[in-house]
Amino acid sequence: MKKIALFLSLIAFAVIVSANAQEASTGAVISFEEKSKDFGDITQGDKVSHTFTLTNSGSAPLIISNVAATCGCTVPKWPKEPIAPGETAQVEVSFNSRGKMGKQNSVVRIYSNASEPIEKISLISNVLPKSE
Repeated sequence: MKKIALFLSLIAFAVIVSANAQEASTGAVISFEEKSKDFGDITQGDKVSHTFTLTNSGSAPLIISNVAATCGCTVPKWPKEPIAPGETAQVEVSFNSRGKMGKQNSVVRIYSNASEPIEKISLISNVLPKSE
């Protein structure tokens, strides 16, 4: 009797896990063409920007709730309206190298209702001193 109860419990658990996995796979999914842009050497004070293209490759509307940069030198712009399944959108990121020196990796976090709720994109550069 205990073996039958254990067997039925395992079957119920497997059904629940399977249902949750199917539900998770039917939501919004962010896919990027690229996740970083390397500008190489730039001069201190230069401003650079890049537009990252994303696609909602899921089956539900993608809603970006917030986009946050690691410092005030990096400014993101993102779509505020839902992105339908199969549609693309752009996230524009600008970096101001004023007051920066050396290797820079400006990370931007994208918060959404996607299956991976936090995605990261970045601008990379090597800031050289101004020549006098």
